[in-house]
Amino acid sequence: MPEMNMIEAIRDALDVKMSQDPDVLVFGEDVGYFGGVFRCTAGLQEKHGLHRCFDTPISEGGIVGIAIGMAANGLRPVAEIQFADYIYPAYDQIASEAARVRYRSNGDFTSPITIHTPVGGGIYGGTTHSQSPEALFTHISGLKTIIPSNPYDAKGLLIAAIEDNDPVLFLEPKRLYNGPFDGDPHKPATSWKGHPLGEVPKGHYTVEIGEARKLRSGTDVTILAYGTMVWVADAVAKDLGMSADIIDLRSLLPYDLDMIKASVEMTGRCVILHEATRTSGFGAELSALVQEHCFYSLEAPIQRVTGWDTPYPHAQEWAYFPGPKRVGQALRKVMEG
Repeated sequence: MPEMNMIEAIRDALDVKMSQDPDVLVFGEDVGYFGGVFRCTAGLQEKHGLHRCFDTPISEGGIVGIAIGMAANGLRPVAEIQFADYIYPAYDQIASEAARVRYRSNGDFTSPITIHTPVGGGIYGGTTHSQSPEALFTHISGLKTIIPSNPYDAKGLLIAAIEDNDPVLFLEPKRLYNGPFDGDPHKPATSWKGHPLGEVPKGHYTVEIGEARKLRSGTDVTILAYGTMVWVADAVAKDLGMSADIIDLRSLLPYDLDMIKASVEMTGRCVILHEATRTSGFGAELSALVQEHCFYSLEAPIQRVTGWDTPYPHAQEWAYFPGPKRVGQALRKVMEG
């Protein structure tokens, strides 16, 4: 089976769908000739032509607005926002138009749009290239929000997103593009080469949107995480010798409530991790769900480890990033509760 990093898996997913379906188009800032700032679209314009993979002006609202019009007329556009930090000008188009068109038209129109964009920090990108705005989009009815943590899921989820008849926001943790990251910036970078989840099947396959993946099973504590924090959780639990039930959500909306409930009811303890700011972050929704559905199973208060309620700092990146030290403190605290 071929080995791929996440960049190659995303590119392969786009190539598979563009080859299968002439209605699939890929466009955004620098995605054509240059192949994208992270090279996720490299070679697609050369293979599929200027009319299938093309560059746009620097106008995120225009990119998504064009995609909505294309989708209403039968195409399946894949729009790239170069960094999630720049998605805010398109928020109105996403929330008021793309996510509402099926409802407003009583099913006469749909919006099979995929919007993909890199998220998160860990690459010294500073405040304008490190944000994780996923919670803003999980609040929008009619929009699906997914975030893979590995190449296998990235390809399968992206193909599923493109085939979905409703809009999907596909978030790519940029720190995971080339390998898993355990949260320690002082260690050498690791590669997806040789990793089981770096083995990506050729051709078409999908990963079901709305189904979580259990990264590893345990009985001491449930850890709910997604994106980069999945691998931080795994590394810390191993270092502490803890039997952790680590759930990689993969899909934030819809979410896999059945897996979450089953795990917390078994372990009686829950730690929630995400890189985004704490207040109104998606971890707050997860905490509410666990409290509502698993209250009588809990043996200790739910713990959240997140980014701080500040802009993402450049000079103090690793003080902001919820790294191994803070994750370890939360795991020890929940076990003592």
